[in-house]
Amino acid sequence: MGKLIYGSMATSVDIDDRVLSHLRIAVMTKLRRAESFMFDIDMGEGLGRRSFWMHPSVQLQFHFHGSRPPRINRAWVEALLQAAGSPSGLTIVPEPAEGKTGEAELP
Repeated sequence: MGKLIYGSMATSVDIDDRVLSHLRIAVMTKLRRAESFMFDIDMGEGLGRRSFWMHPSVQLQFHFHGSRPPRINRAWVEALLQAAGSPSGLTIVPEPAEGKTGEAELP
C-alpha cells in the first residue's frame, strides 16, 4: 500500500501501489502540461471522500511500499487522463482490459 502525499501540510492518502503507479503517470502528465484539475477519492467505508485541487505549484509525492514497479496498462492511464479532463475531475476508474486504448497513445 503506497501513499499520495499532497501539499506542504503533508496530507496523505493510502492507495494500492498498482493504482498509485497509474495515477502517478496520469497526474504527472496533466501537471507537466500545466493543466490543473480536481482529484476526488473515496477514503474507504465510513470515511467519506476527499477532493484535492491538483496544481503544478503544490508539492506532491508518491510513496510506494513495494520496490518493483508494476507493468503499466496504457488503456488504464488513458482512462484516468480522460477522467481528469472531465468536468467532475479525476477519480479512480476500474482498470480496463489491456489493449483497449482510446484514440491517443501516451508518448
